[in-house]
Amino acid sequence: MRRKAGLVLLAFAVFFTALSPMLRWYAFPRLAKVPANQYQDMVLEAEDATLLDYSTLKARKVSKVTIVQTLKGNVEASERIERTVDRDVVVWDGLSYVQGPDGEMVSRIPERYIFDAHTQEPVHAGGEMVDGDPVRREGIEFKWPFLTEKRSYEYFDAQTRTSAPIHYRGTEDFRGVEVYYFEQTIPWTKVPYPKRMPVDGVTPETLAGTGTTRWYTTVRKFWIEPLTGAPVYGEEIHREELRGGTLLGERDKVTAFAGHVKMREDYIDHTVDLVKSHRTLVLLMTSYLPWGFLALGLLLLSLSLWLEARGRHPEDPAPTGATEPEPANA
Repeated sequence: MRRKAGLVLLAFAVFFTALSPMLRWYAFPRLAKVPANQYQDMVLEAEDATLLDYSTLKARKVSKVTIVQTLKGNVEASERIERTVDRDVVVWDGLSYVQGPDGEMVSRIPERYIFDAHTQEPVHAGGEMVDGDPVRREGIEFKWPFLTEKRSYEYFDAQTRTSAPIHYRGTEDFRGVEVYYFEQTIPWTKVPYPKRMPVDGVTPETLAGTGTTRWYTTVRKFWIEPLTGAPVYGEEIHREELRGGTLLGERDKVTAFAGHVKMREDYIDHTVDLVKSHRTLVLLMTSYLPWGFLALGLLLLSLSLWLEARGRHPEDPAPTGATEPEPANA
């Protein structure tokens, strides 16, 4: 009976010990993915910013500029692309809406971002765009991979339509969450005008006809929770200028926008709480269950060996003084 119980325990020990690495290295990469129907929004603000008044073409100080960013999962588009590429795909339709202190629109830039649901690598299946312009992304945007590493990544910049390295700068504690701090600097670069301008009758074509060009630079900062790859906080030191051409008269350049853009406080709290809950799920798959199954397997193995050892003990000796049977006489 003991031997049978030992064999059963040994079988369970092998099962749980083998399940431990399979859960971490086989199941997790296939189960961890960004849902195709995800929707999220974010509000960022730049206080005491500089903003161009297009009616007078003069820069002025304003109390606040607000940027509302939304990302909406396009399930229908992702399913259509999945049938052609044979992989799990997420399609995000994004919108960056900038408004001045009076609530009037400053710019409105839509995006479509197509990426692998597991690795966050871009998927070039057609339809990628920024403000209606076709693009071919390289690297990541908006979200880092699961199990983010302490290294540089290529990060796509929507203004320049190009990718550039975003560098790991260290590990920090952000409101009780261990995060990796990344920073990217985009030098002054000539960029296209938004398709929708804040003044009626003014179009990118009319501005380009004056010879006046738009330039942009930014220092982009992200604090990333490494297990989920989700940003818990972000900032940008953002500047735009109009340069040259007949539009500015005798001026060489004028500031179109300058400000230190930061996430609004209520969105920080919501994001941190959300990331903490997702972090627990990732830990369950990468740490808690694998190590728990390994410990359980070793425990069952030890118990199986102990039962096997007990089953091999010799029978107890006969009691002292017991009489032996006498031999029979012929």
